[in-house]
Amino acid sequence: MMMLLLSLPHGAVMASSGHRDLIPLQPMIDRTAPGEVIELASGRYSGPVTIDKNITIQGDPTVIVVNAEATSTIMIRSDGVKLSGFTIEHDTNEQTAAIQVEGKNSEITDLHIQTQGYGMIIRNSSQATIQRNNITWAGSDSASSGQKGNGIDLYNSHDSFIEANEITGMRDGIYLENSRKSIVQNNRLLHTRYGIHCMYIDGSSVMDNTGEENMTGAMIMGVKNTVISGNSFRKQSTNVHSQGILLYDVHQSSIHNNVVEGNRVGMNIAESSGNEIHDNAVLRNFVGIQLVLAEANEFTRNQLVSNVIEASALDSPNNVLMENYWDSFQGLDLNRDGISEISYAINPFYEQLVSRNSAYQLFFQSPGMVFLSELFTEGREQWTTDKFPRMSMDTESDLHKSVENATDSNVVWLFGLILLGMATFIIIYMGVLRK
Repeated sequence: MMMLLLSLPHGAVMASSGHRDLIPLQPMIDRTAPGEVIELASGRYSGPVTIDKNITIQGDPTVIVVNAEATSTIMIRSDGVKLSGFTIEHDTNEQTAAIQVEGKNSEITDLHIQTQGYGMIIRNSSQATIQRNNITWAGSDSASSGQKGNGIDLYNSHDSFIEANEITGMRDGIYLENSRKSIVQNNRLLHTRYGIHCMYIDGSSVMDNTGEENMTGAMIMGVKNTVISGNSFRKQSTNVHSQGILLYDVHQSSIHNNVVEGNRVGMNIAESSGNEIHDNAVLRNFVGIQLVLAEANEFTRNQLVSNVIEASALDSPNNVLMENYWDSFQGLDLNRDGISEISYAINPFYEQLVSRNSAYQLFFQSPGMVFLSELFTEGREQWTTDKFPRMSMDTESDLHKSVENATDSNVVWLFGLILLGMATFIIIYMGVLRK
C-alpha cells in the first residue's frame, strides 16, 4: 500500500465567506490510485467530494472538511473505503449527511462531525464499521427534532458494527431500519429524540450503550431475535412520552441486565410476545414497568426499586412473572428460601381509571385514591401476578450495586430531610425562648 503525504498546496481557493482559504479535496482524491492512502496535513478543505475507489483518507482533528452545499459532504460509492481522524463541518440543513455510504466494507473511525443535517447515512450496504466517532448537532438550538437529522442512519444495510460513538443533540442517535445482524455496542447518546431507534431488524444486538436526557433511551419496534443487554438509560423524563426502553411489536428477543433509572416510564412493553425479560434493574422511575397488550412474555429476576408506580398491566394476559424483587411488597417467607409464599398482583385500578379520564392523574397517591385502589378487586384472578416474588435483592447480580446506589441515595435524602426538620425545630424553639 502506498501513502501520499499531502501538505498545503498552491492554488488554494477562497472560501465563500472570504475569511479563510479552502484547499480543494476532490482533485487529491482523483489523483489517488486504488489502495493508496491520503494523509491530509492540517488545514481546511472544500467539500463536497465523491469517492469511487477503495482509498484511505486520514488526518487529525485540525484537518477540517467544510461543505455548505445541499449535498452530502463525502459521498462513498466504492467498496473498502476508509476514513479516519479528521473533522467534518456539514453546514446545510437539507436531507443530506456529513458522510453518505453506498459501498460495502467501509471503515469510518475517530471522526469529529458537526452537522446541520445528518451525521452518517448508510444505504444498501453491508459490513460497515463505524467506531469512536463524535457526532454533534451544529444547527439552531431551537430546532425541533423534525428539523434535525439522525446521527447514524442505516437502511437495508446488514452486518454493521457500530461501536463507541458519542452522539449529541440529533433527532435519533442511531437509527436502524431493515438491517439484519448488526451490532450496536458501547455508544453514548445524549439529548436526542430516541437514543437508539430500531425498526424491522432481525438477529441484531444492542449492548452496553448509555443514554441520558433523551426523550426515549431505546425505541425497539418491529423486531425479532434480537438481544438488548447491558444498556443504561437514565433521566428520560422531560416529555410525557419519555421512557427508558420501549419495546413495541418485539418478539422472541432477550432483554436482560439493563438499567433504567429516573425515567417517566422505565420499561414500556407493548404488543410484544415471546420475549425473555430478566435481570434488569428498574430504579426510581415514575412507572417502573408498563405492559400494554403484551402477551406470553417471561419476566423474571428483575429488581424494581423506588418507583412511584412499580408496574401497570392492561390487557396483557399469559405473561409469566417469577422471582422479581418488588421493594414495596410485604411478603411472607415461611421456609426461608428467599421466595415469598404470598404472590404479588399488579392492581390495574389506577391504570384503568386514568385511561378513561386522564384528569384523575391529579389525585395520584392521594389517600382517597390509595383507599379505592385497595378496595378494587374486580377480576383479580386475571391480574398480572408474580406468583413467586423474591424477598430480597439478588446480591450476586451485577446490577446489585446500581440498586444499592438508588437505595442509598434515598436514605441520604431521608436523612437530609430529618436534619432539615431538626434545624427548623431548633430555630423555632430558640425564637420562643428569646420571647
